[in-house]
Amino acid sequence: MNFSFGIISHGSNYGHLNNLIKSINIQNIENSEIIIVGDINKYKILNKKNIKFIEFEENIKPGWITKKKNLVTQNSKFENIVYMHDYLVLTKDWYKGYIKFGNRFDIIMNRIVNPNNKRYRDWTLWPHNECTVDQVIKENDCLLPYNVLDLSKYMYISGAYWVAKQNVMKEFPLDENLVWGEGEDVEWSKRIREKYEFSFNKYSKVKLQKEKNPEFKKISKKQLKKVYEVINDI
Repeated sequence: MNFSFGIISHGSNYGHLNNLIKSINIQNIENSEIIIVGDINKYKILNKKNIKFIEFEENIKPGWITKKKNLVTQNSKFENIVYMHDYLVLTKDWYKGYIKFGNRFDIIMNRIVNPNNKRYRDWTLWPHNECTVDQVIKENDCLLPYNVLDLSKYMYISGAYWVAKQNVMKEFPLDENLVWGEGEDVEWSKRIREKYEFSFNKYSKVKLQKEKNPEFKKISKKQLKKVYEVINDI
């Protein structure tokens, strides 16, 4: 399998960025590339091997991560693209996990954990779907068990990290009218889930380098049962 790693960064945390690059390089992927989008004059990269820099003027529109991610899509040379912010790292068996899962997917998520190894927003329902499913999701109890694979139409993919095919992302680019904090990942998820199913790779994991509140909690078995009951009645 081949991968293009698209890193979204504003160049202010060299430690995190270099940790991420190192975590990619130790995977020993035969066909891969790293693409960093940002103000290239700010970057202090320790190892520039196999890195493509795309210069981006940060002041044009503050928080314009949708434009950055679309530039990753347009400049990637491999079919599988990893979209990620610079505050993540791959765990050592990330690539082995994808080899084990295989190359048959359109959009795929894997495990995301905080530094304390607790779940982040990796495999999750969206609690505001404008349908009756929302009525049984209480207090943002949205994190799904990893073996629940048939609820894509009610889910969302966190903009912090995901993997997708280049052709799928060209068909469904992010909305560049939106910036960070305006729900750009939710808007994109709602569009793309109407055509494509989300897949989950339980064998691979990425880790946040800084603690972030997941905001969502695990859904209970009782609530999940109600979700299915509601869906069957729709």
